[in-house]
Amino acid sequence: MATALPNGEHVQPNGVVNKALDQVIRTPGRQPSPQPTHLGVPGAGHHRLLHEEGPGYVAPKFEGKAQQLEEGKSSQAACVLDIVDQKGFIPPDFVDSETHWFYDELGIDDSYFATESVDNIVNHIHSLYAAKVAAYARDDKRLEIRLDKEAVDHAVYIDTSTPGMSVLDGPRYEQRIDEKYLNGSSVKSAYRLETFRSMSKLPEGQEQQLRCYFVYQCSFVNPTPSPGETQLDVISDKRFLSKATPRTREIYEEVIKQAVERTGPVIEVFDIEGRRDKRVVVAYRQGSALGFFSALSDLYHYYGLTSTRKYVEHFSNGISVISLYLRMLSNSPSSARHPPIENSIHQIVKEISLLFCIPQNRFQTHFASGLLSLQETIYAHSCWVFVQHFLNRLGSEYTTLRSLLDENNSAHAELLATIKRRLRNETFTADYLREIISQYPNLIRSLYLAFANAHYVQTKGQQDDFLPTLSYLRLKVDKVLTDDELKQLISKTVLNEHHEIVMTAFRIFNKSVLKTNFYTPTKVALSFRLNPSFLPPEEYPQPLYGMFLVISSEFRGFHLRFKDIARGGIRIVKSRSHEAYAMNARSLFDENYNLANTQARKNKDIPEGGSKGVILLDSQHQDKARVAFEKYIDSILDLLLPPTSPGIKDPIVDLHKKEEILFMGPDENTADLVDWATEHARVRGAPWWKSFFTGKSPKLGGIPHDAYGMTTLSVREYVLGIYRKLNLDPSSIRKIQTGGPDGDLGSNEIILSNEKYSAIVDGSGVLVDPQGLDDSELRRLAKERVMISNYDVSKLSLAGYRVLVEDTSVTLPSGEVVNNGTMFRNTFHLRAGTAYDMFVPCGGRPESIDINSVGKLIVDKKATIPYIVEGANLFLTQEAKLRLEKAGCIVFKDASANKGGVTSSSMEVLASLAFDDAGFISNMCIREDGTAPEFYTQYVKQVQEVIKNNAMLEFEAIWREREKTGVARSVLSDTLSVAITTLDEELQNTELWHDLKLRKSVLSDALPNLLLEKIGFDTIVERVPDGYLRGIFGSYLASRFVYEHGSSPSQFAFFDFMRKRIASIE
Repeated sequence: MATALPNGEHVQPNGVVNKALDQVIRTPGRQPSPQPTHLGVPGAGHHRLLHEEGPGYVAPKFEGKAQQLEEGKSSQAACVLDIVDQKGFIPPDFVDSETHWFYDELGIDDSYFATESVDNIVNHIHSLYAAKVAAYARDDKRLEIRLDKEAVDHAVYIDTSTPGMSVLDGPRYEQRIDEKYLNGSSVKSAYRLETFRSMSKLPEGQEQQLRCYFVYQCSFVNPTPSPGETQLDVISDKRFLSKATPRTREIYEEVIKQAVERTGPVIEVFDIEGRRDKRVVVAYRQGSALGFFSALSDLYHYYGLTSTRKYVEHFSNGISVISLYLRMLSNSPSSARHPPIENSIHQIVKEISLLFCIPQNRFQTHFASGLLSLQETIYAHSCWVFVQHFLNRLGSEYTTLRSLLDENNSAHAELLATIKRRLRNETFTADYLREIISQYPNLIRSLYLAFANAHYVQTKGQQDDFLPTLSYLRLKVDKVLTDDELKQLISKTVLNEHHEIVMTAFRIFNKSVLKTNFYTPTKVALSFRLNPSFLPPEEYPQPLYGMFLVISSEFRGFHLRFKDIARGGIRIVKSRSHEAYAMNARSLFDENYNLANTQARKNKDIPEGGSKGVILLDSQHQDKARVAFEKYIDSILDLLLPPTSPGIKDPIVDLHKKEEILFMGPDENTADLVDWATEHARVRGAPWWKSFFTGKSPKLGGIPHDAYGMTTLSVREYVLGIYRKLNLDPSSIRKIQTGGPDGDLGSNEIILSNEKYSAIVDGSGVLVDPQGLDDSELRRLAKERVMISNYDVSKLSLAGYRVLVEDTSVTLPSGEVVNNGTMFRNTFHLRAGTAYDMFVPCGGRPESIDINSVGKLIVDKKATIPYIVEGANLFLTQEAKLRLEKAGCIVFKDASANKGGVTSSSMEVLASLAFDDAGFISNMCIREDGTAPEFYTQYVKQVQEVIKNNAMLEFEAIWREREKTGVARSVLSDTLSVAITTLDEELQNTELWHDLKLRKSVLSDALPNLLLEKIGFDTIVERVPDGYLRGIFGSYLASRFVYEHGSSPSQFAFFDFMRKRIASIE
C-alpha cells in the first residue's frame, strides 16, 4: 500500500515517489500559449472518429491491368502470361496460378501495374517463384522474398515481413528508403511513399506476409508557392491529389496549417469507425528529422502494433506528412505481453515527440530488437553525449604533474598543454564509449528507472479521461534503486575499471539533472538543466552557476553562465570534415567554458555576468544551422517557462526551484536568427521576450552592433590609447588584421582606422601590400561588407599580392611559390620576416596563436609585432600572450578590448526591461517607413559614449598598474576583472544595498540619463527585476572603485571611497 507524504506525493512499496498531479495549475489570467508542437491527446474528450471504410486513398483504376495480364487483349508486344510461359522458368502447370497469385492475392496497388513495364513485372513474378523454391532448400522452410527496383523517378520494394517485427538484417528497405529518398526530400526533389501489407499469408501457413513499398518522385502543382501557403490544390503532388479521398485531404490540410506555424511535429490520432484500428497522422518540416519514417516502425512494433498501410507525402511548402494505419497483432503469442491498443497508442503518441528529437539514436538496435524501450535508449544516448564531454578528463596524475611544473615557464607550459590535449583525445573515443555502454542493457534499465523516478510526472488535466502512461505503470512495478545500490550494482556488473568509470558517469548525470523536458509530451530537442558542481575545480577553477545541455539529431549544444543574471552570445560551430567535427566535439565544452569565462571578464562594467551558448552541428547536418538554432532555443524555453497547456506542455519536476531568465545575443552564424528567437519567445508567452535576445533588428527594438560599430568602438579605444601613450603617428603604423571587410568587427575597424594597412586575412584568402593597401578601396569593401576576394588588384603595388583559398601554385613577388591557398591563409598570421607594427585580430578561430605556434612571432627573444589588440575572442591563448609580453610586445586581451558589444547589449536589455510593451514599441522600435524614433537615435549615441568611456577607464587602469607593478597586461586584465566581479557580488549582498539613499544615488548615476528622463526613476525600479537592479548597483560601484584604486588597494581605500560617496549624498 502506498504511503502518503505531507506534500501529497505517495511512496510505493518499491521505493518510487509518484509525483501524480490531479490537475495542471495554470497561472491566473494566462491562457494556453501557442506551442512549437501540436498534439492531439489520446483519451481526451475531443478524440475524433473516422467514418471512412477504406484507407483514405483511392487508387485510380488501371484499365489496362486485365489486358496486361490476359493473352490476346493487349496492344503491347506481349502479355505477362505469355512471357512468363515463354521464359520456361516456371513449370507450365504453375504459370497461371503464380501469375494470378501475384496479380490478385497480394493486394498490390493498381498504380504499380500502371507504372511498371511488362518485363519488370515478369521479373518480379520469377523472383517470387524463385524465393518459394529456395525456401524448400532451407531447413526452416522459411520463405524470403526480397525484390527491389530503383529507377530515376520511382522505386519498388517487396519484402517478406512478420507483422509487429522490426527487420534487423538483410536489405532493411525502410532504412534504405529513408536514406535514399525521404531524408533528402526538398521542394526541388521530393519523393512520396505508399506502403501496404498484403492481407493473405504466404504459403506453408507461416505468419509472414508481403510488405510492398512504392516510391514516386513528386510532381507538385505549384513548386514555388507563396510563403505560408496551405491550400492542398496549390502545394500538393499531383498523384496525391488524384488518390486522396476528401476526408484525407481535409485531415492533411488541417495538420499542415498547424505545422507551418510550429517548430516541431503536429500529431493527431483518429479512431476507425467499427474497428479498434487507429490512424496516426504526423506533420513536420522537411529535413527536420532524418530517419523518422523507419524509426516510427520500431516504435509501434515495440508496443505490439503493426501497420496495414503507411503513406509519406511531401508538399511544396516544405511540410511532410506521415499517415499510419495501426492495429493490434492478432493471434500472436507475443500479443499477450502487450497492453490494449488504447494504452499502446497513448504511449506511442507521447513518444513520437521523443523520437522526433533523435529518430536514430546510437542504441537504436537495442530498441528495434525490443531489448530496451525508446525512452531507455534515448536516455542512454543522452548519457553517451554527456560522458564524451566529461569523462575525457585529465586525472590525478596530470594534477600532480601540474603542481610540480612552473606554468610561467614557457617550456613547462608547452609540455602541459601538449599532455592535456593528448590525454583528452586518446582516453575514451566516442565509438569506444558506445561499445562499452552497449554491453550493459540491464544497467541502462536500472539507471534509467532512477532518472525516471526523479523526473517523471503523471498529470491529469481538467478535461482528460485519465489514462496512465506505460512509463507511470512501470514505475509502480519495477524496483527503483538508490544511488548507493546503483553504485554497488555497477561494481558487481562491469568487466573492468574503464567500464566502471563510464557507467558511473550515468550516476553523475542522474544526480546533476535539475530539470528536463524529457517527459514533456511535445518537444523538438532534449534539454537538461544541470548542476555544474560535478566539474573538477583543478580544470575549471571558476565555478559555473548554470549549465544547459541540449541534444538533437542535428546537433548538440551547451549554454553556460557564471551568474544567475548573465548574458552572452549563441554561436553555431560548423565542421568542414568528419575529422574536423571530431576535433570540435572534443573541445566543445572547454571552448564554451572559456568563451563564457571571457564574457564574464568582459561584463565587468555591466549588471549581467558572463554566459555563452555553443551549438555544434552534427557532421551529417552541416546545412541545418537554422533548424538546429530553432530547436536549441525552443527546448531551453521548455525549461524556463511554466506549462500552460495540459497534455502539450505538462509540468516538469524542478529540482532547481528558482525562476530563471536567460539573456542571449548573436554570435558566429546566428546574427540572422535573432529576430526569430525574439518573436518565438513572444509567441511562447515569455513575459521577458523583449530582453531575451539582443542584437535583434531595429524594428524589434534592437541596437545592431555592426551598424553602429559598438564592438569596434571599444577595440579602437585601446588602439588609440597605445598611440596616445607612446606618442605614435597612426599614419606611419603598418597594420595587419585578421577578419576582413565582410565582418562586423573587421569592417568597422577599417572604416574607423587611420593607419596604413599592410595585410588583411579573411575567409577568402590573404591580401598584402608592403606599400600600403589602397584606403578608398578597403573602405568600399567594408561598406559593401564583402571579402577581399572583391578587392581591385590593379590597385596593388608591384610588391603587393592576393592569394585566395582556392588558389594553387601561386608565385609571390618575392619568388616564393604558394602551393595551397587554404594552408597559406590559415598560417599567414604566423609568418616571420614580414614587418608590421600593429596586429588587430578581428576574426579567426579560438587559439589561432597558442603556446606551440607563438614562437614564430618571436625572433631572438624579441616579438616581431610590437603591439597587439585582441579584438577576436580567444584568438591568442593566455600562455601565448604571456610569452609575447615577455618578448616586449604590448598586448591587450579580448576580455578588455572587446567589450563594447556587451555594453551595448546590456543597455539594450535595460531599455527593454524599463519600458512597457507600448513604450518600447513607440520609443525603441524602428517604424515601418524605416525612420527611427528620436529617443532611439539619442539613446544609441549615449550607448556609444558609455562604451568609449568604459574602455578608456579600463585602459588607463591597466596601463597604470603595469607601470606600477610590472605585471603582464594580460594578467592585469584578468586581475582587474576578478577584482571587479568579486567586489560586485559582495556589494550586492551587503547592507549597502539596503541603504535606500545610497541605492538611489548609485542607480541614478548608473542608469542612462535618457531613460531616467523618459520613464522616471521610480517606474524603472518598479519594472526592472530586483536581481538586475542589484547587478547595476554592484557592477557600477565595483568597477569605479577598482578602475580608480587598482586590483590590490589598501585596506582603507574602499572605506575612503564609500565615505566620499556617502558624503556627496548628504
